[in-house]
Amino acid sequence: MESTMKEMRGGESVLDMDPKSTVGGGVEDVYGEDCATEDQLLTPWTYSVASGYSLLRDPHHNKGLAFTETERDSHYLRGLLPPTVVTQQLQEKKLMASIRKYQVPLQKYMAMMELQERNERLFYKLLIDNVEELLPVVYTPTVGEACQKYGSIFRRPQGLYISLKEKGKVLDVLKNWPERSIQVIVVTDGERILGLGDLGCQGMGIPVGKLSLYTALGGVRPSACLPVTVDVGTNNEALLKDEFYIGLKQRRATGQEYADLLHEFMTAVKQNYGEKVLIQFEDFANHNAFTLLAKYGTTHLVFNDDIQGTASVVLAGVVAALKLIGGTLADHRFLFLGAGEAGTGIAELIALEMSKQTKAPLEETRKKIWLVDSKGLIVSSRKDSLQHFKKPWAHEHEPVKNLLGAVQAIKPTVLIGSSGVGRTFTKEIIETVASFNEKPLIMALSNPTSQSECTAEEAYTWSQGRAIFASGSPFDPFEYNGKLFVPGQANNAYIFPGFGLGLVISGAIRVHDDMLLAASEALAKQVSEENYDKGLIYPPFSNIRKISANIAANVAAKAYELGVATRLPRPVNLLKYAESCMYSPVYRSFR
Repeated sequence: MESTMKEMRGGESVLDMDPKSTVGGGVEDVYGEDCATEDQLLTPWTYSVASGYSLLRDPHHNKGLAFTETERDSHYLRGLLPPTVVTQQLQEKKLMASIRKYQVPLQKYMAMMELQERNERLFYKLLIDNVEELLPVVYTPTVGEACQKYGSIFRRPQGLYISLKEKGKVLDVLKNWPERSIQVIVVTDGERILGLGDLGCQGMGIPVGKLSLYTALGGVRPSACLPVTVDVGTNNEALLKDEFYIGLKQRRATGQEYADLLHEFMTAVKQNYGEKVLIQFEDFANHNAFTLLAKYGTTHLVFNDDIQGTASVVLAGVVAALKLIGGTLADHRFLFLGAGEAGTGIAELIALEMSKQTKAPLEETRKKIWLVDSKGLIVSSRKDSLQHFKKPWAHEHEPVKNLLGAVQAIKPTVLIGSSGVGRTFTKEIIETVASFNEKPLIMALSNPTSQSECTAEEAYTWSQGRAIFASGSPFDPFEYNGKLFVPGQANNAYIFPGFGLGLVISGAIRVHDDMLLAASEALAKQVSEENYDKGLIYPPFSNIRKISANIAANVAAKAYELGVATRLPRPVNLLKYAESCMYSPVYRSFR
């Protein structure tokens, strides 16, 4: 429920709901903003919100110049606004024109954040209607720069900061958040932000950005989203010396101290919001990411976007690319540069899908996938010195010191980069891969753009226009020999918003690998012939809400099939139900 705020002089405003019943037994308003995705104790026929001056400063309900003459009279707004009444469409047109004037991406980011703090619905209207243009602004690559400079651009806190100072009081801190019905939490400890390293407390830009995409792309209500940063210090010397740094100025806590704070947080979340709240781990360092996922995967509804979301979106791209490169999944040989969260997560999901398709044991399908880390090809003779998550990929082979040697030895048909190190797919490497493949699949996934293993131009030029290419950050279309190539973007934003919506609408209490496979399959099916003709292995982002609804329906169906869904009875048409649950940013009427 929205919080009720009484304006000192003007009383309250009442927001019309006009409810009608939905599949799931809840209430859904005419604007498509679903309340059936929560267990309500009473039917919210109306919401009370502030009036007058306070209403104009409440981003959840402010409409600016779009308040009608009647609303201005009813809600003590006369004289507080200029006399003109405009539509939301005109507001959108004006703001987009203003944002496009900025030359620097960070300025566009700050303009969008300022809008979110002033008029939430208009922010989401802009983002939904201009998703391909604004996604790189509110998320990768610009969000990386925003995190680096978060201390300097910080204006108003968004989300919850839980630091070591709050140890023993985490439940009380959660209760300070004004919303009671939270469905999705994105949490980071800021240790491994994109490819930029330890940004400590300034990593908050990532949960804030991710959750704005949960709403814009997946339709989860903004009031149901909670960004959290767990601040245990930072090992970034520059930040520790920076007078504008907003976090704890101490080195990172580790071991038991770290584990205790995270455990208190996980326990408090379940206690405060129930077990159907999705907790998405974001940008944790490898050593913590795998541990947290394994530890809480059996007790909480948890999802690690770096391990599982990346894996799901890359698998979707590989499955879609089979139409262009031919063969089945099991016919291909995969070579990865990078054996961290992303690399091993993607490899495992590809092996799982291959196992599902061929009925071969997972141990067998893993043998078609090879990984290279900073010390060379991962082989069985290195097993004793490997971290636990790399051990399943240590196959029988003589040692190979570098990526070029591995390419020559393994002869991969698919080359995937998840190393976080830019320009590592050299001319020689791409030419070598292209020499034994008619259509090599090259995926340079590291973010932001500066960390990409190669550019789209390099991949197309060095393969003489034969490569099927996708990257983590966006690249412009490139013309080679008179043909226009449109690079695909293996962006997690294709998966996690729809995946989260599927968990929410089914009331799932656990995440299962089969749900990730279901999400990948749903995404791969959304690639049209027209997309394939341009060399694309992902559908355009302009259709993202339709794509998210399809993913949500597939994920929810799998949750019901696995017996982990609690929202009963199961809706007859899950796709229609998913669409009916999606938040709409259209202004609501006040009476």
